Amino acid sequence: MPFSRLATALRGVRAPALLAGASFSLHHSLTALSEPFPSSPSSPSSPSSPSSPSSPSPPPATPPPRSDPPAPAPWHRADAASLPTFTLADVAAHTDARRGGVWLTFGGAVYDITPFLASHPGGVDKLLTAAGRAVEPFWALYRQHLAPGGVPKPAVAELLAPLQIGWLDAASAAAAADAAAASRNADDPYAAEPPRHPALLVLSETPCSAECPPSLLGDSWLTPNALWFVRHHHPVPRLDEQSFTLEVSGVGLSPRSFTLAELRAMPRVEVAATLQCGGNRRAEFNRVAKTSGNAWGAGAMSNALWGGVRLSHVLRECGLDLNDAEVAARLRHVHFEGEDGTKASIPSEKALAAAGDVLLAYEMNGEAVPADHGFPLRVVVPGHVGVRNIKWLRKVTTAEEEAEGMWQRGMAYKVFNPSVRSLDGVDVEKYAAMQEMPVTSVVLSPLPGATLDADETVSVRGLAWSGGGRGIVRVDVSADGGSTWHSAELTEGADQPPNRAWAWTFWEAELPLPAAERAEIVCKATDVAHNVQPESVEGIWNLRGLANNSWHRVPVEVKAAA
Repeated sequence: MPFSRLATALRGVRAPALLAGASFSLHHSLTALSEPFPSSPSSPSSPSSPSSPSSPSPPPATPPPRSDPPAPAPWHRADAASLPTFTLADVAAHTDARRGGVWLTFGGAVYDITPFLASHPGGVDKLLTAAGRAVEPFWALYRQHLAPGGVPKPAVAELLAPLQIGWLDAASAAAAADAAAASRNADDPYAAEPPRHPALLVLSETPCSAECPPSLLGDSWLTPNALWFVRHHHPVPRLDEQSFTLEVSGVGLSPRSFTLAELRAMPRVEVAATLQCGGNRRAEFNRVAKTSGNAWGAGAMSNALWGGVRLSHVLRECGLDLNDAEVAARLRHVHFEGEDGTKASIPSEKALAAAGDVLLAYEMNGEAVPADHGFPLRVVVPGHVGVRNIKWLRKVTTAEEEAEGMWQRGMAYKVFNPSVRSLDGVDVEKYAAMQEMPVTSVVLSPLPGATLDADETVSVRGLAWSGGGRGIVRVDVSADGGSTWHSAELTEGADQPPNRAWAWTFWEAELPLPAAERAEIVCKATDVAHNVQPESVEGIWNLRGLANNSWHRVPVEVKAAA
């Protein structure tokens, strides 16, 4: 992808002095909490690399190689001992892909990351915050790159190794080591993380990604706050309710600031809504081919009763008048920005419709929204992918265009066709960002690997949900892999208002077991628009591992009667 088009596709990424990703091949993308794709990265020094915005320049004249080659490590090239040395000034001079390439260092090794800019889901702007510098301070924040001991995880090391172009000279290496030590000794940004329930299945400690185990997910129609799935890209902000303000501005509005007390004084409404991470059930995609992201099971979704004020009411408080033809013609999107810098947007039709039920929520299941889930205020966009429900909300903007940034315009939440196995030549901007979620269902009981008696029926329980407020009209369940089907009984959540079925529906069925040592319990749901789940993951596999709504399959053992 040409650099100019890449910059357009990933423009507007908020760029604090943080690095959301590391050095990864054009054929390997890393999300903010992911492992890279498995293939062989091209050499960064190859001038014929078609992926690079420009071919990296030859290394400048430098002192001779180190006289004391360090012990080889997985993130070093095989011939690392013979590589040249550079000064910190040499590295600092390489911050532009079009003018000599982009370099950074780790552990005294120098890497040219130029070929990987096009693949980085965090966007060019964030990646360039570490250009010409040591990456350690950034990875101290984005620790998903590091294994215990502060070394790169194996998959990261495998990708870094071929990018190495040399070493820091002795004086520069010592200075870099001192800076890295100072970074390690600085205040830990994760030191004040909120406590989390030990039952959660943790995929990443810092930043936290954790899901509710299936054995607990169906215990209550409203998921207890402590068992809600957690998905963060940064440390949890430390916010104070008393000093909190929400800034609202944009097309057709008079700019206003609101305190939490002022928002609480507005008409309060409650909405039961399920939120689901776009990568829920990604692990099943990985059985076909490696994707980019957390290997979520089926527990990256939860349900709550949200309390707050309608977004549309707050916008009217700022003077929004949709009877103004010019305003109505220009207002196409509503942007949200969190205290952590995450940005997203939704179409204005969803944001402004009373039946869209978009809330600025300050309560979750009758309590103040917990820190992990957006305290003191988050936006709740019922029926839409979880990333649009921005936590720690600090800014709302009405606009003509969708939001800038990696979460909206970058690759992070774009669903590519199954044949797209890398972003080489892909114009990311042409792909629509995820909004409404597809119909899905999950078997919660029995659990995978359970042993069942052959002379008995099996009680199967699960949940079903569809985005866009589309209610569930049927769930089909099979105990023989989908050869024969039985209709489940829809229980809690089955009586939600038409076109406003924002919460999941529980279901249950009693099935005869097949005469075999092994069985496969399968479920598929149909929503009110008669959207039905696809049978297999192969046809919906995508590079980012998003929107897996294939039939959910649970293998079980069948014990013969004594």
